[in-house]
Formats: sequence, structure tokens, C-alpha cells
Amino acid sequence: MRWSQLYAPTLRDDPADADAASHRLLVRGGYIRQLMAGHYSLLPLAVRVRAKIIDIVREEMARIGAQEFVLPAMHPADIWRRSGRWDVMGEEMFRLKDRKGAELALGMTHEEIFTTLSQELRSYRDLPQLWYQFQTKFRDEPRPKSGLMRVREFTMKDSYSFDVDLDGLDRSFESHRQAYERIFSRLGIPAIAVQASSGSMGGSASVEFMCPSGAGEDLVARCGSCEYAANIEKATSVLAPVADGAGLPTPERFDTPDVKTIDDLVVQHGVAADRQIKTLVYLLDEKLTLVLLRGDHNLVEQKLLDLTGALTVRPGQPDEIQAALGASPGSLGAVGVSDLPVIADEALRGRRDMVTGANVDGFHVRGVEVARDIVVGRWADLREVVAGEPCPLCSAPVEVVRAIEIGHIFKLGDKYTSALDTTVLGADSVRVRPVMGSYGIGIERALAAVVETHHDELGIVWPPQVAPYQVAVVLLNVDDTATREVAESIYEQLGAERVDVLLDDRRERPGVKFRDVELIGIPCRVTVGARGLANGTVEVTTRAAGETEAVPVDDVVEHVRQLLAPAP
Repeated sequence: MRWSQLYAPTLRDDPADADAASHRLLVRGGYIRQLMAGHYSLLPLAVRVRAKIIDIVREEMARIGAQEFVLPAMHPADIWRRSGRWDVMGEEMFRLKDRKGAELALGMTHEEIFTTLSQELRSYRDLPQLWYQFQTKFRDEPRPKSGLMRVREFTMKDSYSFDVDLDGLDRSFESHRQAYERIFSRLGIPAIAVQASSGSMGGSASVEFMCPSGAGEDLVARCGSCEYAANIEKATSVLAPVADGAGLPTPERFDTPDVKTIDDLVVQHGVAADRQIKTLVYLLDEKLTLVLLRGDHNLVEQKLLDLTGALTVRPGQPDEIQAALGASPGSLGAVGVSDLPVIADEALRGRRDMVTGANVDGFHVRGVEVARDIVVGRWADLREVVAGEPCPLCSAPVEVVRAIEIGHIFKLGDKYTSALDTTVLGADSVRVRPVMGSYGIGIERALAAVVETHHDELGIVWPPQVAPYQVAVVLLNVDDTATREVAESIYEQLGAERVDVLLDDRRERPGVKFRDVELIGIPCRVTVGARGLANGTVEVTTRAAGETEAVPVDDVVEHVRQLLAPAP
């Protein structure tokens, strides 16, 4: 490709609304342009990178025996109703009606549709099956941001496994896990596999692949001494044992007129946060529920959803709280409450001599013994892990890092085959329901993750395997015949060696050309100028190392090939 023909509208300045490095550099480098919030046009450079990512994914899917499909992006509502997810997906699903009034949805994911296709499988002999596609997905994201990382329209590689039993599902799941590790390694993304919540997908287990990055919106707790890693929505840790005092024979009310928060009680009355019971009021599927935690702990709402199976969760409003408990937030407690469900975090189990709200504004009670004074309906791990707490496997301190979710794999079991009444004939001639797995990678998000982990102050630093062009041959003087002939010859030779090469034949100053090559992130630059040619050499610069060396013209093609060769 000649740069004089390339559409790559680079910008000198950062876009004002870019909050992530990938967003900033992909816009500046002429890779993407926003149409509206959450919807981006991919320009030619981005299309080339995207195609290379898809090729790598496709190769690894073929390696595990997966077969490629292309399924519709628009789905009838009936299939989603049969699976029970028409209502679960809520406002994130784009819904519409056709001219006949039939309800339709733009696909967020394709479990239901692949399951429908699987109904033509007849026997256990047809299994296992691994099916996948690259398809546009649509999600009505309420707050799209960070360029390609949180959008409303994107390409997903989603694959699905169908097995006759759980042992088969375990094998399919492991095959995908290993394939994903190879994919992210080949893309140059530092991915870690973490335990995760299955959320609305359902199933028995899931693993997320996370790329540590300050631009990420997820938190991961991981241990540096063992292999433990989990999304904060799933993470646990070991708490130090607490020695409680004897407490009081019965809870005792005391006056706290200016106390509205946990910290107020610490400062004004000397009650340590870890000796307080925090009472939160939530509506789970619009049913008011009390959620109890230790005063110094925070609730993870996803843990609450996973525990209860609720479709919706929201904090109670002040008027709802007042009507139910007779007090305002800041004075709430569960002592003596018997007409509302109470869910308590495990950190409160067995605690005595605690302090909590009295359900009377301006008052708290002390001497609370949880088992004696509070009717707890369910116990669960609900709290958010904090950096430095002991790892649940080896007790070493965990760290909490920000990360980008770049892949997610699920063991779905028979959730969808049961809902859609899919069976095959088993080995004993009895019909059985296949068990499924679901496995996703966001292609454009992976592209953004590569940029987040491969850039510097000058621009993007693409790994050669995904770069839009691997080499830029920069012609310094387009009017010098001898220089042009050498540049053209190198360009043709590299192309013949199947190297993705871009000839910068623009009538621009050398500084402009160099800045553009650095900004768009081409791994290798070959600079052809009259001064070097006088000595029979050209300059070869590696983008990642920033090193430049003079290479004889006759050796430059082989030299570049060696630079681009993958590490053994």
C-alpha cells in the first residue's frame, strides 16, 4: 500500500473526550471515528488489525475442532421468552417490532439461537459439537465510554459446546480455556484467568480472562504467591479472627443524635467500624430485604444477585425505608425485625457485643449478639475483598488490580437445552439433554486492550502479528530518482516476501512522516535517503526498542524479516 493512497486521517492533538489511552490513540492515529455514543466506524487501519485478530482467533478455534457459523443478528422474542431471558436482560436489550407487530430483539448473545440449531442433533454419537461465529452484538449500554472498550455495537467471537454429559463439558471447557490462553498470548495481551460470576448467563462456573490495565473497569483480586485470582464480584479472602467481649444480657439503646454514618459513630462514640453492624435496605425483585455487613466492609451487589437469583436489585428509597422500619438511613438495624427477610455476611457469624441502629432516628443499640438478637434467614459471603487481606488458598496478602475483561467462558449445563426442550438419544436409548458451554471474546475490545498495553508517549506500539502494516518504507525525497528507485525496490521485495508493507511516498517533511509512523505504531521503519545511500545503506528503526541502525541496501529485506520473525 502507498501512503499517498491510504485513508488514515491522523490528528496532531488528543480528542477532548478521550479518557483511555486506546481511545485517544486510535482516534489520533486515524483508526476509528465516533458516529454516536457507543457506535464507532472502523477505518482502514483498524479493519486490518481487526482482520488479523480474527485470523488468530479462527486458527485457534480450528485447532480445537470448532466449526464456524454465521447466525442472524435479529431474533424473535419468543425464543428469548422460552429461555426466561427476555425479562432478565432488561433495558440492555434493543427491542423492536416489525411491520406486522412481531416483537424482535437485536442479539446481545446467541445461546438461544445456537440451542435452536442443536435440535437437529439426533444421537449421543453426534456429540461433542463445538460451534462458533463472528457476529455483531448490540447492547444498550447506559454509559458508553473509553472508545472501543464500552460500546453498544461490537463484534463478538462467541462459541458454544454441546456434550452428552458433564465430563464432556469439562473437556470442552478446558479446550477453550487453553485456546484462549494461546489467543491472548499471540495477540500480545497479558491475560490472567480469574474466577467470575456467571450473572445472567447462568450455569455452574465461569472464568474471565482479564488484562491488567489502569483503563479497566473491573477489579481483580489476585495472589502473588499462588494461582488464586478472582473478579472482585466473586473474590473471597480470609479474615483475621476477632475477640469479642461478653456483651450485655440484652441490647441497650443509647442516644446518637448526630450520627448518620459508620464514621460518625467511630468519631463521636468511639465504636470501631469492625464492631458495627451495617444495615442496608435493598429491593430484590421489588421485595424489601435487609442486608447486614460489618461496618468496615462494602457490599458486592453481584454476590447478592448470585445468592438470591433475583432478576433486579436496587437500594431502597428513603420513603420505602421509613415505611418499613420507621427510621432513616443512619439509624437502621435488624434487632427485633421479624417481618422482613434478613441476609447477613459471614463476617458477622458468631459476633457479640456489636453496635447497630435502633430503627429510631437518633438512636443506636449496643451489646448486640447476632445469633441471639437478629433473625438471620441466610448467611453468605457478600463483602468486597480489600488489598492486603489473606489469600483463601495460601494466606499470602492479595492485591487488587484494575483490569479489562477480554474474554469470558461459562459452563452453562442444561439451562438452555432444558428451556428449549432439546434432547438426543443416549447410549442406553434413553433421551438425554445435552450440556452446553459458552465462550466469548470481544474483538474490538481485544484490539483496544492491545493498545492499552502497547503504547508510549509517541503513539501505539503494535506487536508485529497484529499491526496494520509491519513495515513502513519512508522515502525522504520523492523527487530524487535514485532514492525513489531504491525505496520502490525494497517495497516490492518486502511485498514479495509476504510482509505487510506501507510505502510512505507522500510529499511531506521527514519529521511529519516519522511522527505518523510512530503514532500509528508500525513495528519497523526503513528510511531511505540520499545521505545513507551515498554509503550504500538505509536506516532501520524498530518501534518498540526505538533503536536505529544502518543496514546495507542488499541486506535490508533479510534483516527486516529477522526482526519480524516471532520469538521461538
